[in-house]
Amino acid sequence: MAFDHNAKIYVAGHAGMVGSAIMRRLHSDRYKNIITRTRSELDLTNQQAVRDFFAQEKPEYVFLAAARVGGIQANNTQPAEFIYQNLMIEANVIDAAWQADVERLLFLGSSCIYPRMAEQPMQETALLTGALEPTNEPYAVAKIAGIKLCESYNRQYGTDYRSVMPTNLYGPEDNYNLEGSHVIPALIRKFHEAKTANQSEVIVWGTGTPKREFLYVDDMADACFHVMALNHKSYTDKTQPMMSHLNVGTGCDITIAELAETVGKVVGYKGTIVFDKTKPDGTLRKLLDVQRLQQLGWHAKTKLPDGLTKAYDWFLKNQNSLRS
Repeated sequence: MAFDHNAKIYVAGHAGMVGSAIMRRLHSDRYKNIITRTRSELDLTNQQAVRDFFAQEKPEYVFLAAARVGGIQANNTQPAEFIYQNLMIEANVIDAAWQADVERLLFLGSSCIYPRMAEQPMQETALLTGALEPTNEPYAVAKIAGIKLCESYNRQYGTDYRSVMPTNLYGPEDNYNLEGSHVIPALIRKFHEAKTANQSEVIVWGTGTPKREFLYVDDMADACFHVMALNHKSYTDKTQPMMSHLNVGTGCDITIAELAETVGKVVGYKGTIVFDKTKPDGTLRKLLDVQRLQQLGWHAKTKLPDGLTKAYDWFLKNQNSLRS
């Protein structure tokens, strides 16, 4: 790591899926001086509260993983909340970090920042080259603003703020509510419940032909540490002042049909998978170009079947609380 084990580190959003993975990594690497606050303890949309917190705690490094997140339905029905809360969180934390002389900050975005019709695989240079996906545009605009906040403070004040854009994540602390979950947790739960109830078939939306990329969340935490640890020259040599974000992914994708088959095997489901072709497929392909990060020395480690096995194990241990 680029900072010693006595460094004061603030993890914003420590209870979320990515924040929890960053916390696991910090603890496994024996970092002791870690600062966290729950939402009830610190409202990150409250500018004065955030400024007071930074002035008092004076963290040296910040992982900005806090965000208002949700599925398509939540994004569609609450667009004002998604754009407002994410903009306020980013603006408050980044500005307070500058005022408190934070040495380095890492902002976590999302692959939804790229245009809906971006060329595949999506390179970092595709940013702001076309229209966004309408269903999550407010969230995407907020994440783009987060990148530009980091870049603007770097350009004007000489700060060292960095941004990473992950692909689809899965793993411990994922959302298994079928009304709002993403594809992997939804499939894990569907196949598990079908197995438990001895159902002869599981219905999966769409044709199964779209391709998606998936990254195990602990690999994402590892990438965050890798990027945070890069010396300033290494990071700036591979990025540009106004195009400074880095894609994080595996560089490989899989069809939804192949994913469903793999999840079924991991769960131990023996029935038939049926694709409901009357349901929408969504974008046919979403794959990140991860060459920049690979050139900086980072590669994903967890193979999809291994990651799915870990995710299912976590689901089994926590399913009772997830359903309550």
